[in-house]
Amino acid sequence: MMMNIYLIIFIMFMIGNMIFVSKRKHLLIMLMSLEFIVLSIYFLLLMYLSMIDYNMYMLMIFLVLSVCEGALGLSILISMVRTHGNDYFQSFNLI
Repeated sequence: MMMNIYLIIFIMFMIGNMIFVSKRKHLLIMLMSLEFIVLSIYFLLLMYLSMIDYNMYMLMIFLVLSVCEGALGLSILISMVRTHGNDYFQSFNLI
């Protein structure tokens, strides 16, 4: 039973990575795939820490950092849409 859960978490992680690598046109899709990867890592940490009967404070720290990462990505997305009008990477010039 536990191996099935770990297999599902691994499949979630790989699907998030495949979407991140293949859909590089829109910033929003890349941010959503990164959050999906973070969610699969959170599930993995939850299963691992509950298996070894460890305190869940590490999960709280992980959630705080992932929320900060999501807020930073969302603010970059909003500023990019306001300045360029869309979230395409082709219209965004770093120079």
